[in-house]
Amino acid sequence: MELLFVADPLESFKIRKDSTYQMMVEAAARGHTLLACEPRHLRWTSGGRVEAGVREIALAPASGAALRSGDDGAWFEVRAERVLALADAGAVLMRKDPPFDSEYFYATHLLGQAEREGARVFNRPAALREHPEKLAILEFPQFVPPTLVTREESDIRRFHAEHGDVILKPLDGMGGMGIFRVGADGLNLGSIVETLNRHGAQTVMVQRFLPAIAAGDKRVLVIGGEPVPFCLARIPQGSEVRGNLAAGGKGVAQPLSPRDREIATTLGPVLAARGLLLVGLDIIGECLTEINVTSPTCFAEISAQSGFAVARMFIDRLEAALA
Repeated sequence: MELLFVADPLESFKIRKDSTYQMMVEAAARGHTLLACEPRHLRWTSGGRVEAGVREIALAPASGAALRSGDDGAWFEVRAERVLALADAGAVLMRKDPPFDSEYFYATHLLGQAEREGARVFNRPAALREHPEKLAILEFPQFVPPTLVTREESDIRRFHAEHGDVILKPLDGMGGMGIFRVGADGLNLGSIVETLNRHGAQTVMVQRFLPAIAAGDKRVLVIGGEPVPFCLARIPQGSEVRGNLAAGGKGVAQPLSPRDREIATTLGPVLAARGLLLVGLDIIGECLTEINVTSPTCFAEISAQSGFAVARMFIDRLEAALA
């Protein structure tokens, strides 16, 4: 089967930790053909179908050694280049990393048209649009910490006065970018609000600070509606309050807690039914803080530390969805 990965440039992959690379390795081991393109390669012409200039690739013989050494090098070889109608691929996997900007949005519409033409796209384009990663938690208030979403500075000040210690973050951030903590003394609250909401021009999310972050911001992967049995606790280092790996957090794989499993098994079937084959839930302590759907990661870290083959589970579920 031909699997088309719509992703960032292959040359930019950090294969030691890249989840898309993990998917490719497992798919190739099963005999699937690997195709790749970037969102910028998608196009549609009236009277035709959504198509893209794609590269057919194979894993380079030295990719295993490069993975072990941490040297990404030339991990793939290009076997051929051609123009492909997306509906002619066995499956299309949208793996472009955030941010979910206007170009990402437009790409989902092109992928949606490809779906209407018969393409099988994972995650479904409409579901990507309908589940913004910060705001998707609003549907599941039973699992969410005290949270405020607003553009009004007065609302933020009232929330801070009520909860004392809060986290403020932009709705379009990624990797811990733009996250601020304000303690009970309110130090710098005004300047932080000005920075994030730009005098009422941008919406901000505010949540009560969760001390459990000291034990890690847990990434729980849900594949085909079922949770991976191990999560990755991303533990803040030093004086940092962010556990994100991109912000210097340390990733520690651990079994799901009963609460982790409760959240994952409640949300999993609901999200899977909407076409979200792969979801990354962020859980701090007992609380759900984010639902990641664009390009969930942590396959490599969980697999390496726990021995559980996350990519194998993913390709199993993908093949089942296509059967």
